[in-house]
Amino acid sequence: MFSTVCTLVKYPRSRPSRCPAPVTTALEGPSSPAPQPSPISSQWSCISVRPATPASSRIHLCVLWSSGYLGIAYYNTSDSTIYFMPDAPDHESLQLLQRVLDEIDPQSVVTSAKQDENMTRFLGKLASQEHREPKRPEIILLPSVDFGLEISKQRLLSGNYSFIPDSMTTTEKILFLSSIIPFDCLLTVRALGGLLKFLGRRRIGVELEDYNVSIPILGFKKFALTHLVSIDQDTYSVLQIFKSEPHPSVYKVASGLKEGLSLFGILNRCRCKWGEKLLSLSRRRAQAPDAQAQWPRPMGPAAPRHVGSSRTGARTRVPCMAGGLPTTAPPGKPRLWFTRPTQDLEELNSRLDVIQFFLLPQNLDMAQMLHRLLGHIKNVPLILKRMKLSHTKVSDWQVLYKTVYSALGLRDACRSLPQSIQLFRDIAQEFSDDLHHIASLIGKVVDFEGSLAENRFTVLPNIDPEIDEKKRRLTGLPSFLTEVARKELENLDPRIPSCSVIYIPLIGFLLCIPRLPSMVETSDFEIEGLDFMQVAKAVNNATERSLVLIDEFGKGTNTVDGLALLAAVIRHWLALGPTCPHIFVATNFLSLIQLQLLPQGPLVQYLTMETCEDGNDLVFFYQVCEGVANASHASHTAAQAGLPEKLVARGKEVSDLICSGKPIKPVKELLKEKQMENCQMLVDKFLKLDLEDPSLDLDIFMRQEVLPAAATIL
Repeated sequence: MFSTVCTLVKYPRSRPSRCPAPVTTALEGPSSPAPQPSPISSQWSCISVRPATPASSRIHLCVLWSSGYLGIAYYNTSDSTIYFMPDAPDHESLQLLQRVLDEIDPQSVVTSAKQDENMTRFLGKLASQEHREPKRPEIILLPSVDFGLEISKQRLLSGNYSFIPDSMTTTEKILFLSSIIPFDCLLTVRALGGLLKFLGRRRIGVELEDYNVSIPILGFKKFALTHLVSIDQDTYSVLQIFKSEPHPSVYKVASGLKEGLSLFGILNRCRCKWGEKLLSLSRRRAQAPDAQAQWPRPMGPAAPRHVGSSRTGARTRVPCMAGGLPTTAPPGKPRLWFTRPTQDLEELNSRLDVIQFFLLPQNLDMAQMLHRLLGHIKNVPLILKRMKLSHTKVSDWQVLYKTVYSALGLRDACRSLPQSIQLFRDIAQEFSDDLHHIASLIGKVVDFEGSLAENRFTVLPNIDPEIDEKKRRLTGLPSFLTEVARKELENLDPRIPSCSVIYIPLIGFLLCIPRLPSMVETSDFEIEGLDFMQVAKAVNNATERSLVLIDEFGKGTNTVDGLALLAAVIRHWLALGPTCPHIFVATNFLSLIQLQLLPQGPLVQYLTMETCEDGNDLVFFYQVCEGVANASHASHTAAQAGLPEKLVARGKEVSDLICSGKPIKPVKELLKEKQMENCQMLVDKFLKLDLEDPSLDLDIFMRQEVLPAAATIL
């Protein structure tokens, strides 16, 4: 059922040459003949285990994608085994996931309903592949809560597995599973938990059995792709492939780590600053001692690099561009080679061809030129993302401009190199002449000098008439605001001597007036009729392209008058039909709906904030939903604000009495408490009297103390 492939490859110490065919020993299952032992010694010893998948088996795959990493687990019905792949880095195009799908060909793909844009796009393409053989997989979306980390751990540890003896205690079971399942790979643990949830719902393998019969799971095994070699973390540490050391700088002692004397540190010579930064970041994440249980095994972004090697001992810089485009290649290619060693001889030989070419002395000048060009290749996807969000800076356009021209120089250089080398041929083909057009457009549109002078992005004149017109308006904005302030001052209170108008982009004008000496109380800051002035401007000037926001209109006047005015204004706009502006009204006038003061039609839509009462608690979902609020929830809000429970309960009682039309009666318990307090105060005053005092006048005491207190008590 399973085949174990052990591949050992020893590279010569001299100048790189093409890889020899590896010596391979295959260990088959019980039905296969025993392999012959082979006394092989090597500097590298790596083992890759992969299951043999029969054609009749059904595979259910569960995958999670988060922050550039994949967590993969699947269940094979032919051997009732769950296979998992430890957290693996992947590019935004999800190339690794595609290779997994091509190799195992699952019947169903289970994932979380909460996904980012990359995974959503990938699943959409996968579901639309009608030509896929034998058929496209079923896409199953489960709630994100089913993939929670803690609940996934509980499912794994509390599962009923036949391969675990019943005599094991709970602690022994946890230790046993911890030796099989990598609980430090958080995405993998969550994927395993989601897979168990899916198997339990579908009753995979026990569809016709009773519900108390559990899903047959005969083991958990690590899965590796056919072309990759799986190496555990202990091997990386023992062979000193990776090694972290505390940073010598006193400013980075607490959190800073640097690569020590390791194979990765020797071969990693990034020329691209972006790749160098991401490589160092992923390096810190991988090697932090207390971060191993929090971070998945990393792979940084693809950065062109060079390796140092020479037969005389002097270092020769060799540009080693790891296939594809420098700006779009998957991150951390050098590290990718170490975290995912390949068994593909064609891929290994193509890498060695590039290294052998640049080790020749006559190619040293070409290597130095490529160094300079690669230094200008920056993070283009990040720049494009900023442009999409309108967060672009002037420096971003400059970097993009240099990157495009450097890419053109890189392409021209690779076209002059031997096309028998696959890397040079790929770069020469992928970098098309469209880059010339992009660079030309940037140079003709972006005003770099003006942008640097004004510290904002500007466009050259005579590019777009609409942009030129907006520039003229922006230039004349001070005089325009002065005219607006003059007109506003004419409509303000005569006591206001001056005003100023501030323009806020995307919002509008802000009117500012000085504080008068007479402005002391809160009411002094209210301008009489300001709400009506604003609504009047909206009614007279709004068009079908206008957006009108009305918040609590009519609150400052009589309730009936305010309700009538609000209803009249809205009905006026609704009567315009298709030319009605876009209006958002926020109001507490529930009578507007209860009395049906607005006409029904497609132009009117009622929205409210979604809430739910859980016993005596009110749960806010902070989501807008269709409908009308049936209560103000003032009592719940008052309770959350910290008012005493008695006051909240009394307020709710009075509100219910008003809504039902019943008279409001005083609370007898409160009256009794008040009477008792007054009686106690009167008794205390009597006890404090000194009857032997000759200056005591009992008549005055009775008139001033006893009689007023008796009136409140009785």
